[in-house]
Amino acid sequence: METSDESLARAAAGGDRHAFTLLLERHYDRVFRLAFRLTGAAAEAEDLTQDVCAALPSRLQGFRGEARFGTWLWRVVVNAAHDRRRKAATRARHAEGWGDWEVNRRAAHDEAAEAVDWLTQAMRALPEELRDTLALVLDDLSHEEAAEVLGVAPGTVSWRISEAKKRLRAQREKEDQA
Repeated sequence: METSDESLARAAAGGDRHAFTLLLERHYDRVFRLAFRLTGAAAEAEDLTQDVCAALPSRLQGFRGEARFGTWLWRVVVNAAHDRRRKAATRARHAEGWGDWEVNRRAAHDEAAEAVDWLTQAMRALPEELRDTLALVLDDLSHEEAAEVLGVAPGTVSWRISEAKKRLRAQREKEDQA
């Protein structure tokens, strides 16, 4: 004589592992099929089925036997699917706007990279002493530190930076007009 699902559920709720294993053997495929119909995707159905099976030992504590075990189990699966959908919707709402933020961040990065590329190219056209001086100051050296590295007076560094800016500005204006 085969033990009823309801008897197995009560035994499993009491900690009987063999009863729990029998319940899973009897219902796993049907749980998966229902999960597949609820989600429409095999991978999602597999995840949902695993979630239901993992939660089932603690959920069985709530099985009172007022309904058939199969009916109760379907309710567990449907509720789990609803919970998944709610969580996915919540994640989607929280993620909203991040796509725009990422697009803007990348555009700003690309714009900055383009400016650096332009500056690198433009600096190649400068005379060596202006290029070296500008490179040191752009590398966060003070005019005094750059003067020490170059072996010139700090005033010379200031003049070179001013001259480099003037030439770069003129080059940008010429490119913008072309």
